[in-house]
Amino acid sequence: MGVSGCGKSSVAEACASALGWPLLEGDAYHSEASIEKMSAGVALTDDDRAGWLDRLAEMLAPKGDSTGVVLTCSALRKKYRDHLRAANPHLGFVFLELTYEQALHRVQSRPGHFFSPALVANQFATLETPVDEADVLTVNAMLPIAELTLQVTAWAQRNGWVQVPSST
Repeated sequence: MGVSGCGKSSVAEACASALGWPLLEGDAYHSEASIEKMSAGVALTDDDRAGWLDRLAEMLAPKGDSTGVVLTCSALRKKYRDHLRAANPHLGFVFLELTYEQALHRVQSRPGHFFSPALVANQFATLETPVDEADVLTVNAMLPIAELTLQVTAWAQRNGWVQVPSST
C-alpha cells in the first residue's frame, strides 16, 4: 500500500513470486469512469472508491484454502484499510513509504500509466499513515526490490502467514 509511484506493483510482483502466491493488481479493478477521472488529473472521491474497495474486499475474503494472495492497493485512508480488514481478519499491509519528491519523480518517469502526475500531491494529502495499526510493516520504498522482498517475506513468515519449508 502507499501513494502512486511508491513501487506497489514492482514490489508486489517480486513478493508474490517469492511467496508463491497469486498477485492481484488493484488498479485493474477500478471502474472505467475512475480511470478516466485519474487520467484527466481529477482525484477520486470516497464514492468513486467504494465499488473498487468492495471488489477488492471480495477478492480478499477467505475461500477455504490456506493460500495467501498479494494485492496492490493504495489504501490511503484508515477506513479503506479497515474495509479490507473486515473481509479478511488475517490481512497484513506493507506500507511503502517515500517522500513527495520521490513519488512525483517516479510517476513522471512511468511511461503509459493512466495516473496523472498532477494527483501525487492529492495522494499525500489523503494519506493517513498506518502508524500504530496492527499487522502493518513500514518499509523504505527506495530500497532495492530484492531487499524489500526479503523484508516482506520474513515478516510474513514471522506472522505465520507463510510456512518456512522444512530442511529435512
